[in-house]
Amino acid sequence: MKERKAWKLNGFVALLLAVVLVAGGLFVLASSGSDAPHPSAILAAVVMMLGAVIIVTSLVIVHPNEAKVLTFFGRYVGTLHESGFWMTVPFSSRKKISLRVRNFNSQRLKVNDAEGNPIEIGAVIVFRVVDTAKASFDVDNYEEFVEIQSETAIRHIATQYAYDTFSEEPGVSLRSNTDEIAEQLMRELQARLEVAGVKILETRLSHLAYAPEIANAMLQRQQAMAIVASRQKVVEGAVGMVDMALRKLVENGIELDDERRAAMVNNLMVAIVSDRSATPVINTGTLYS
Repeated sequence: MKERKAWKLNGFVALLLAVVLVAGGLFVLASSGSDAPHPSAILAAVVMMLGAVIIVTSLVIVHPNEAKVLTFFGRYVGTLHESGFWMTVPFSSRKKISLRVRNFNSQRLKVNDAEGNPIEIGAVIVFRVVDTAKASFDVDNYEEFVEIQSETAIRHIATQYAYDTFSEEPGVSLRSNTDEIAEQLMRELQARLEVAGVKILETRLSHLAYAPEIANAMLQRQQAMAIVASRQKVVEGAVGMVDMALRKLVENGIELDDERRAAMVNNLMVAIVSDRSATPVINTGTLYS
């Protein structure tokens, strides 16, 4: 099915025409004589009255951001988009389709990510109907179709990526690349909902977390990775500070032998890298017996 515009005429003009036909029929009956109206006058009056009834049955009101899908004895004849009071195809059935922007907030779905970890994920889908013929005739219920296809697409996206990447190699993850995940979800949903005449305007992840049964273990893993990463930075900084201190001593003319240099490096590394305040031991001399 492909949407097309339905025939229409200004409703106020049509209503005025119906009033004129009714008045004309009454005038014909009245002017033909009060005793026995002529058959031709009766026929003319009936035709006028019937025309007025047909016009009245063809009147329809279309509200803003709303469309009326018209079918005439089971055949699709077009769609009215423009808001207002219109005359359209007589004796046609009219189905209202909302063109407003709507949100669909999915449930929290429990799926396994690319690494097999159970996670909970949810998304908000913003959509609107752009083809009323497809939305009315190509799917049974386009709102339920959007819900089912959205949850299916969310599950598919979640299984393609890991919740988080713990390696140093760059990669796309659900937690760190939410914008890229949302764009891919939007593209996949648009391909799935094209048949229903629905356009996806925006997709956003509304919920993302590990499943309760592994949440504590994954939290400890994240904390351990953060500690290791911070220790690496501290060690790199400490090595640079020790190297700078030794070079400054050489520039100032202070020469240290290998044993004292090793002792100094050891003391500086302990003082800098330790996660607690270092307690210095001051050597005041050597005691000889």
